[in-house]
Amino acid sequence: MDRFAVVNLFGIQGLNIAWYGVIIASGLILGILIGTLRARKRGWSSDLVLDFILLAIPLAIIGARAYYVAFEWDYFAAYPERIIAINQGGLAIYGAVIGGFLAAFFFSRAAKFPFLKLIDLLIPSLILGQAIGRWGNLINQEAYGALITNPGLQFFPLAVYIEAIGEWHQATFFYESVCNAILFVVTLLLGRKNAKDGTLLATYFIGYGIARTVIEGLRTDSLYLFGTIRVSQALSALLVLVGIALLVLIRTGKIRTKAYEGKYCVILPEETDEA
Repeated sequence: MDRFAVVNLFGIQGLNIAWYGVIIASGLILGILIGTLRARKRGWSSDLVLDFILLAIPLAIIGARAYYVAFEWDYFAAYPERIIAINQGGLAIYGAVIGGFLAAFFFSRAAKFPFLKLIDLLIPSLILGQAIGRWGNLINQEAYGALITNPGLQFFPLAVYIEAIGEWHQATFFYESVCNAILFVVTLLLGRKNAKDGTLLATYFIGYGIARTVIEGLRTDSLYLFGTIRVSQALSALLVLVGIALLVLIRTGKIRTKAYEGKYCVILPEETDEA
């Protein structure tokens, strides 16, 4: 399959739209839609999600690129002009997540909106975006696992055929997408039960952390620290520990948030009349 959905847009040579970009944009749009619907059910304006996204998108892109460049610095130190060439690939999901969390921190401070309430509102959207985004790896023929030589196991979704090298490899991108889809459903169900603020965040840390720790160990294109430690695997294991600790603190009441009554609360018609 051609990696470009549109080639030479408007007749401009080199102005292409990649399928990966289309997939990421689709995940983003669906995530925003789900976020706004969940916000309204909680009595908050959809502007809450839209205002946050304006800050989150640029910080996520910067974070995704910075994360990748940091752990491939030997290469980029020799070719610094390529640091901003994101159209040539090189974005890391963990960097995007970190950028998104930074955006949530800054936004919650500026808008005086409880941080954990904001995070729990958006966690299902984040997970869905990750589940959808992983399909871009299929188009780009990347993020795959070990070689599969047994003909009986050379079929999708267990394996994926990598055309550039003419081999079948573990479809680790698909494994992660499925895990994210399951986690998405779990967080939606927890959200419907009005779980305490921070519970969805802890669930994400634990669930995604476990899945990524296992799946990262199967991949052949991991970023390494000190040449031996898989960066994403170590970070995933840390997320599991943080998630467990966070869940304990929430359950024991040591972490709690206040009710929100700021500008993003929806004012009902009868309340306006009384005022």
